[in-house]
Order: sequence, then structure tokens, then C-alpha cells
Amino acid sequence: MNIICAPDGIIDIDRPRQGAIDIVRSGFCDVLLDASLACTPIELRMTSKVGQNKINQRICVSGNPTELYHDLIPMLVQCRQTQLHTTLAYAPYLERASKHVESNQLMIQLAEESIKVCREAKCQAIIIRPLFSGIEPEDEWAVNKKYYLHLAGIAREHNVTILLENQCRDLNGHLIRGICSNGKTASKWIDELNKEVGEERFGFCLDVGVCNLCGQNMYDFVLDLGSRLKAVNLRDCDGQTENAMLPFTCVNRSQPLTDWLSLIRGLRDIGFDGHLILSFGDTAKSFSPILRTELMQLARSVANYFQWQIEIENLLKKYKHIVLFGAGNMCRNFMKCYGEKYPPLYTCDNNRSIWGTEFCGLEVRSPDSLLELPEGCGIFICNIYYREIQEQLNGMGIKNIEFFNDEYMPSYFFDRLGSK
Repeated sequence: MNIICAPDGIIDIDRPRQGAIDIVRSGFCDVLLDASLACTPIELRMTSKVGQNKINQRICVSGNPTELYHDLIPMLVQCRQTQLHTTLAYAPYLERASKHVESNQLMIQLAEESIKVCREAKCQAIIIRPLFSGIEPEDEWAVNKKYYLHLAGIAREHNVTILLENQCRDLNGHLIRGICSNGKTASKWIDELNKEVGEERFGFCLDVGVCNLCGQNMYDFVLDLGSRLKAVNLRDCDGQTENAMLPFTCVNRSQPLTDWLSLIRGLRDIGFDGHLILSFGDTAKSFSPILRTELMQLARSVANYFQWQIEIENLLKKYKHIVLFGAGNMCRNFMKCYGEKYPPLYTCDNNRSIWGTEFCGLEVRSPDSLLELPEGCGIFICNIYYREIQEQLNGMGIKNIEFFNDEYMPSYFFDRLGSK
């Protein structure tokens, strides 16, 4: 899985050095080449109003799409100097409320130029939103089929995959489901486009924020997409306002407002191994630049957490034998979900009163038994006191220490065991 940091709120398109360094120092190796930084939705709206009367350099890009590459040069140069990859790009896009059909010709030109930039930036894929401005719902497929097939030829020339993205629609200030917001419909679009071009030139990027705004079941959406899903845009929001917040920061009474459970379950089930984009521009902009380093480190940890949760079965497959540490609720949930497929040798616990007993079909042993494990055996901590137990095992010289977590299991026990 490839983890990508979205640059909005972090990198200044004109003076990108500090932002790029902050991204690298936090542990990210890949940054999204977001062309909308050089041509924002607001600027596109302004361009449509002022026509050829250019207000500033950004409006100049909107009025002359061939200038797009020129304005991205500082960022591309800085990425090279800091050894940041730009595996994935994002083409400019219109505001959701746009209704001017004339804007679509500009979007076509900007999409063409964005694809051309991909060769210089060594991008493998680019996210290009569907055309929608001034288009009636019954005409969306016909218009966009022609649009994407036109772009396919340019993408083939530059060896780039085009990713469509699920959209919401602005209806008098209210955001509702838009183009490709249904998994089956999105899959049909991808399949028909690939059939037309005779190759797998198209894929899909799932925008988690849009799913949340539209109240969608992401588990079903992900399963419908299957292998067509090449990228996931992780961003949190309150389900009403379109924001890009750091995941787990939009909460109500300690409960997340984004259904991360259904997303992670779905990505696990399809064995997702594509691009994981962390978008938190609104969070980054709300923080003082003085706190940028700490925020970026947290962001990287959040991205790592998602990767770990999605790939948890890969971690279990890594070891020929495994042993659990903990004889409680988390151990029960492990055995319910994975006990048959990845049977542990036994479990151990610090509670000496249960040594020698059986728990969920496993013998409960003392931690000292871990000193006699077969070589290459993984020890999975099934207890919320992860760091405390990890420190204990490190002190014993134990190797291959891993964490297990039951927050996003396909099923689990809802009743809780009483404290011992």
C-alpha cells in the first residue's frame, strides 16, 4: 500500500520548500501532485466571471491552461530535491455549485494539461472528476463517456491511469448524492470505459468525505468496486459540511462522525493495496505553523494506523506460528474472527490465577513461556495496555512483538467480560 500526503494546507505553491521539508521529516515519502493548488475552484469561478481580464497569476492559469505546468514547477523541483515522490496527481475541479456549462470546456483543457504534467512528475495515475456543470442528470453518462474516452488517448500517450471519483451535488446549498456516488453505477462506468479503450486505463478513487456527506455505506461501496478501487481519499468531516479534516477529529460525544468501521472492513475484504491519500487541509490550516511539525507527525501516525488496520491479515500471515498475550475480551474477538484461520499455539497473561486454565479453547500460560517459543513465532498483544506489555516483553528479550486490535473486526462479542 502506498501512503500519500495531500499538500493542501501544508505546501505553498509559490514557496513550497518548508512544506515539502515538513512532509518528508514526518515520514511521508509521497505527496499528491494537486494541480488545484495552482488553479483553485474559487479562482476558476472568478475566471468565468472576469473572462479575459486577469486578476493575478492564478487567474492567468485558469485563462490559459497551458500555464499549469509552469506554475507547478516550484513544487516539482522541491519534490525532487527532498526526494518526495509524486505517484498520484489530482486535476483541477469546479465548485460543487457550478452551473455554467461553458466551464466544461475549460475543465477539459485543464484535464489535458494535468495529464501531460504527469509524465514530467512521473505520476502513475491522476484523479479527474466527472463533468457536471450545467449537465442534466440524464445526460451525465453520455457527456462523460465522450470526455473520458477523449482523455484516454492522452493518458495512454503519457502512460497514466485515469481515476474517476464519487461526487456529491449541490442542491440549493444542500449536498446530495451526485455522479458515481453509487458503487454499482461507478463500477459500470469503469468497466464500459475500459472495454471501449481495450485496456485497463480507468480505475476509481473513493472519497471518504463524499461518502460521509451522502450518508453512504462504505462497506457496500468498496465491495461493489472491488479491484477497480485504486485509491482512497481519507478525510474526515461532520457529515454536513465539506471539509478535509484529519481522521478521528470530527466527533460527537466521543463517537466518530465518519463510519470508519465500514470503510476498513470493506478495504480488508477486497485486499486493498492501492494508494491511501491522507487529506487534512482544513486541519492543517487551522493549526499555527509553529505546531506544524507535531501535527505532521500525528498525521503520519494516523496514516500508518489505517494501513495497519487494513493489512492486519497480512501481518498474521507473516508468521508460521503465533501466540497471543492476553486472556480477555480482545482475545475472545480474535478467536471469533481469526482463531480458525490463524490458530494460536496458546495465550499468556500476567494474571497468575488463570495460568493452566483454558480460555476460548487456548491454554493460558505465564509470560515466561514466551522464552521457549519456536523461532520466527509472532507474539500478538491482545490487551489495551499495549505499550506497558511491550515494554515488559522487550525487557525479557522477546522478539517479533506485534499488536492486535479488535476495533474493526468483521464480527465480535458485544457483551464484555467482567474484570478479574
